[in-house]
Amino acid sequence: MNAKAQNKSATARTRGAIINLLKQEGSMDAPALAERLEVTAMAVRQHLYDLQKERLVTYTEQQRSMGRPAKLWQLTTEANRFFPERYAELSLNLIHSIREVFGEEGLTRLLEIQTRQKMEAYQAQMPENGSLEKRVEALAALRTEEGYMAEVEQSPDGSFLLIENHCPICTAAMACKGLCSSELEVFRSILGEDALVERTEHIVAGERRCVYQVKAF
Repeated sequence: MNAKAQNKSATARTRGAIINLLKQEGSMDAPALAERLEVTAMAVRQHLYDLQKERLVTYTEQQRSMGRPAKLWQLTTEANRFFPERYAELSLNLIHSIREVFGEEGLTRLLEIQTRQKMEAYQAQMPENGSLEKRVEALAALRTEEGYMAEVEQSPDGSFLLIENHCPICTAAMACKGLCSSELEVFRSILGEDALVERTEHIVAGERRCVYQVKAF
């Protein structure tokens, strides 16, 4: 590979890393991105301005105690193409077809069957007699395999946050609210009766990510 090709490849990797970080972490300024990527802030800014020209990122300004306002960069909806939904058009067409043929009652029955099957599939892969933390981490791993870019954080109060940075079925979920309700039902069942699970952030409601707070009873 010649020098020009190597430089192009390195540029693509860095831009991809920036996009992934903004997807997972939300708004970040150039110095924070540079620290995470172990490159200079100047290099990151150049990549950000190039991504801005492609309408993949935008920024808002945040006043700091000293100096100029900081630019907090975030992804635009154009960047969603880097995080594709799974069979979005097919899923949407199926939902509309089921509604047309079987009505809302038929769609509800189908969701009940799908929910039960997902519970069984998840339960088979959960650690036996595991702590709540281990169960949440196992669930996050399963969700990541399905494209949800999930992670777990522990809050100061001892509860856990199951964070999903991407929704690979967002288009379908927008058309069928029952999909999100069934997922919450699955989480509550899988994590056990000793866990209280509440959704605190929701992509379908316009937020950047879905967040579930998990507390031990």
